[in-house]
Amino acid sequence: MRAIERLFEIILWNSRMVIIVPVMISLLLCFGVFATTTVDAFMLLGRMIQYITTPETRSMVSTENIGLLVAIIDGYLLAAILFIFALGMYELFVNKVDIAEGSEFASRVLLIKSLDDLKDRLANVILLILIVKFFQQALKIKYENTTDLILLALAVVMIAGALYLSGRARPAYKYLGPEAKDQG
Repeated sequence: MRAIERLFEIILWNSRMVIIVPVMISLLLCFGVFATTTVDAFMLLGRMIQYITTPETRSMVSTENIGLLVAIIDGYLLAAILFIFALGMYELFVNKVDIAEGSEFASRVLLIKSLDDLKDRLANVILLILIVKFFQQALKIKYENTTDLILLALAVVMIAGALYLSGRARPAYKYLGPEAKDQG
C-alpha cells in the first residue's frame, strides 16, 4: 500500500509540469502582442512624419495619433501582463529562475514568491491598462457642456483614488541584495 501511495505522490508532484504549457503559450502571446504593438508603433511614427510634413490635416491627425499612442501603450502593458503571468506561474509551480535571484531589477518586478504576489502584480498592470483605456475613450468623447467636463474631472479623481488605494494596499518591495543573504 505504501508503494502505491508513493507512486501516486510522484505522479501528482510531477503533474505540476503541465503548467509549462500555459507558460509557453503566454510567452508566445507576449511576443506576438509585443511584435504587433511594435509594428503599430512604427506605423504611428510614419503618421507623425506625415503630420509634420502636411499641415492641412493636423487637427484631425493629432487626435487620431494620440488615440493610437494610447493603444500602443495598452499593447505593451498587455504584453507585460502576459510576461509576468508566465514567469509567475513558472516560479510558483515549476522552478525558480535562478538567474533572476541576484538581480536588482528582478526583485522589483519579476520575483514571484506566492500566488498573492502574482495576483498583486497582475492587478497593478491591469489597473494601468484600464486607466489607459479610460483615457483612450475620453479622447473620443465630444465635450459639449460643463457637466461633461465635471464628469470627466470626477472620473479622473476616482482614478487617482484607485491608484492611491492600490499603492497603499500592496507592500513595498525592497531589494536587499546578495550581501543581505550573507548577513542574515
